Amino acid sequence: MSLIITTDCISCGICEHSCPNHAIFPGEDIYVINTDLCNECSGFFTHPQCLQVCPVACITQINA
Repeated sequence: MSLIITTDCISCGICEHSCPNHAIFPGEDIYVINTDLCNECSGFFTHPQCLQVCPVACITQINA
């Protein structure tokens, strides 16, 4: 499983700084999650940190 950022993103950047895997980076219009690096914070936290800090709840889980 991995996470994605939807177009509701306001590009605040809080998620980028919360990611222990450095999987989040600024895209052309919104922030983007590198699905190869995202492991939903497994081994670091019990819940994905980006989901915890996002002020607009624009991060969602994708089924691979």
